[in-house]
Amino acid sequence: MTKCVIVTGGAGYIGSHACKALRAAGYEPVTFDNLSTGWEDAVKFGPFEKGDLLDRARLDEVFAKYNPVAVMHFAAFSQVGESMKDPAKYWRNNVIGSLTLIEAAVAAGCMNFVFSSTCATYGDQDNVVLDEESVQLPINSYGASKRAIEDILENFEQAFGLNSVIFRYFNVAGGDPEAEVGEFHQPETHLIPLMLDAIAGKRDALTIFGTDYVTPDGTCIRDYVHVCDLVDAHVLGLKWLEDGKGSRVFNLGTGKGFSVREVIDHSRAVTNMEVPYVEGDRRPGDCTKLVSGSERAIKELGWSPDRSNLTEMIGDAWKWHQTGHYEK
Repeated sequence: MTKCVIVTGGAGYIGSHACKALRAAGYEPVTFDNLSTGWEDAVKFGPFEKGDLLDRARLDEVFAKYNPVAVMHFAAFSQVGESMKDPAKYWRNNVIGSLTLIEAAVAAGCMNFVFSSTCATYGDQDNVVLDEESVQLPINSYGASKRAIEDILENFEQAFGLNSVIFRYFNVAGGDPEAEVGEFHQPETHLIPLMLDAIAGKRDALTIFGTDYVTPDGTCIRDYVHVCDLVDAHVLGLKWLEDGKGSRVFNLGTGKGFSVREVIDHSRAVTNMEVPYVEGDRRPGDCTKLVSGSERAIKELGWSPDRSNLTEMIGDAWKWHQTGHYEK
């Protein structure tokens, strides 16, 4: 009998890639999504159950129907700028929604939980390689909400024995090499798809937010990880829990950061096209440099971020971008 995994946010960018990876690993991914930011067309690898994390009765119904061995929780609002302007939206959806999901999982006896957290829990710590023991000092409501969910998971482990693997990851990029699913948001806020939109003429220009950071070229530096590498780690985290190894936190990054200008420059080699761009002001809540080491994930999970280079991340994203994806 195929083991089911509830994937919240499975109609979104990372969640849809996770569903494909779970299917390839022999699981049945059950997407639970309210489609507020996801796309039903992205649900291709298992059943779809429409619902909201704040609806406990609907969650109970889905848990009873599928009797999952685990939850893989991606569903969240994740725009840093928006979280600074509307913190209530992030605390209500991300924190209360996650608490409701965690309660439903425990009530159903589903005691393995893989959680999509973020490097934003670390805040603005420049010129250091962040690891799992780095102090968490979030500077925006998005990071603070994810940090709160990590605390809830720890409390539920102490009270009920809920086991969790928490992944704090950095800038996710790229797409499925077969272009079955990919990155598509409305509105789009991520650098690489915005850049590709500008290249393709779907927007007038890419805006570089801030050129006066204390970096070699004045633009922000981020650690980028290929989405397929990322979801491979989530499958390894699920197996970690199934093997009874207990709760653990893992960073997912490469330890190498790229500036916005470096990403733009690299795209020229991949697409053979110029990137129209303009320079703008810094955005509130943006950090100067976020870079992670992932030695723990590599050593303990056996994770290999082989595709997390700019050539493959931009190339796979460009391939997806040219399909027309979910635009209708």
